[in-house]
Amino acid sequence: MRILIVEDQIDLVKNIKRFLEIEGFKVVTATSADAAEALLETETFEAIVLDLNLPGPKDGMQLCRELRTAGFLAPILILTARTAKDSILEGLNIGADDYITKPFDMDELVARVRSAIRRNHRQPNPVIEIKNVRIDTLAKKVTRDGEEIKLAPKEYALLEYLALHKNAVQERSTIIEQVWGEFDALMFSQTVDVHVAYLRKKLGKELIKTAKGGYMITD
Repeated sequence: MRILIVEDQIDLVKNIKRFLEIEGFKVVTATSADAAEALLETETFEAIVLDLNLPGPKDGMQLCRELRTAGFLAPILILTARTAKDSILEGLNIGADDYITKPFDMDELVARVRSAIRRNHRQPNPVIEIKNVRIDTLAKKVTRDGEEIKLAPKEYALLEYLALHKNAVQERSTIIEQVWGEFDALMFSQTVDVHVAYLRKKLGKELIKTAKGGYMITD
């Protein structure tokens, strides 16, 4: 899943990006509110981690407020060195879903991001159960009829993405963007089909349904 990090401290950005990518996220970064807005005009993200103290005429608080006013629905987690209670409350009041105060533990950041994404998809429980398949999104462990099924990293990422968006058709281009993080229509459209075939072989043909333009998981 694609995450946007808006933070002007380059070393911190690199560390967050590296850690989230190890955890299976696709990370895009911006160092200012203007750069973030330019990305959001053409790209979609499952969540935003947003520093409040950004350089330039527009800080993170203003960006958060404008995104919510414009109807942006994905989770926004504010990242701030400010310890003042008023700043945190203001961020939550204008639409942020959660806050993390610097310095922070990377494992906590990952847990908060995953939790915010699950809540956004009305899936507060870290374990998703669909038919006879159980997906533990914290341990990245998948079982079928109680037996653990080993999945390759991209197979798991695809399964988790479809499960979090269950009952809604996901087009191939969207899957490519969110799971692979890039788009090459010729190469990656076939890649999605191949990975779906792998998952069907391991988890049963009935789990992932073919739909016009893409795939979906239903209850």
